[in-house]
Amino acid sequence: MTSWARTRSFFPVTRDWIYLDHAGVAPISTRVEEALRRYADLASCDGATDYAAYEAEVARVRSRAALLIGAAPEEIAFVKNTTEGLGIVACGLDWRRGDIVLTCDLEYPSNVTPWWGLRARGVETVILPSQDGRLPIERVEGALGNPRVRLLALSSVEFGNGARNDLEMLGRLCRDRGVLFCVDAIQSLGCLCLDVERANIDFLAADGHKWLLSVEGCGIFFCARRMLEKLAPRIVGWHNVAEPTHFDRYQTELRRDAQRFEEGTRNTAGIFALGAAIDLLLELELQAVEKRVLMLTEHLAEGLRARGATLLSPRGDAASGIVSFRMGDIPPARSIERLRARHIHCVARRGGVRASPHFYIDTAEIDALLESL
Repeated sequence: MTSWARTRSFFPVTRDWIYLDHAGVAPISTRVEEALRRYADLASCDGATDYAAYEAEVARVRSRAALLIGAAPEEIAFVKNTTEGLGIVACGLDWRRGDIVLTCDLEYPSNVTPWWGLRARGVETVILPSQDGRLPIERVEGALGNPRVRLLALSSVEFGNGARNDLEMLGRLCRDRGVLFCVDAIQSLGCLCLDVERANIDFLAADGHKWLLSVEGCGIFFCARRMLEKLAPRIVGWHNVAEPTHFDRYQTELRRDAQRFEEGTRNTAGIFALGAAIDLLLELELQAVEKRVLMLTEHLAEGLRARGATLLSPRGDAASGIVSFRMGDIPPARSIERLRARHIHCVARRGGVRASPHFYIDTAEIDALLESL
């Protein structure tokens, strides 16, 4: 059984802060710090004399990322952020004039603006209205009845209030209607279980700097094998062609795996860091991490209710690692200032205070937040 108290030693941030913003930019662990140091040692002491060592780690991390989401390594590309992954889909599909993309009004801008950018190509973006902080499944099902709908783009967990979408149900609806399913997974990957096969996901993107507990600037993009030949890279460069190390021969034939979306030199340092972060999560077992995170958010939700706070986050089957709330008529920014003065880090989002604890946070820290309010 995992000793969650022991995991606190992996996070130096706990010495000075009660850190409750893993839905924003998370602190890194000593495991990630060590991986970055290992990369720096290789780069400074050996340069590129043993470039195979870098390539071996990139291949290893690709396999670990695939394992995390139930994919195959050839379906994983490294990207610099979630927006880039979503942009690959927006720019790479063979859109037809009159096509519709469905999304909703709870989404972070990175899952709206790329689709809006398709207006010039005659693609319409329909933003479905939420209800009581959630997107009702029946509303999605009704909208999918329009034969012009080409793609559904939703987050696994909504950034503002933490509403968790039922990916398996949504995936079934899309599959039954021949609609593509694109998921922004940045608010769940690393704290909640996700299986791309079971959820019939065609495309998925997630940066590493939130729940995955890695650094900014390196994430993963999943493209289902069935879609690899149907999604054109935005850029054709030296690295995403079939034989990238044949430097003396110019070519345009693309790789047949997801590396067709890695057009140039990768963020190798970021991949080293991401690998260490994923290793830690797999070591702890994601099912156990999910159980722990949901216990912490339920403890927080119960404490908030007891203090008369207004919960903006749904609970039950829609619960996630995010709890958003308001304390009466107190502006969220004022609550944030009060908490920060006590070295408790939360943020204000969508009219509420957003708290997002990860597995190494303990209930005493949740209680300290409640007492500070």
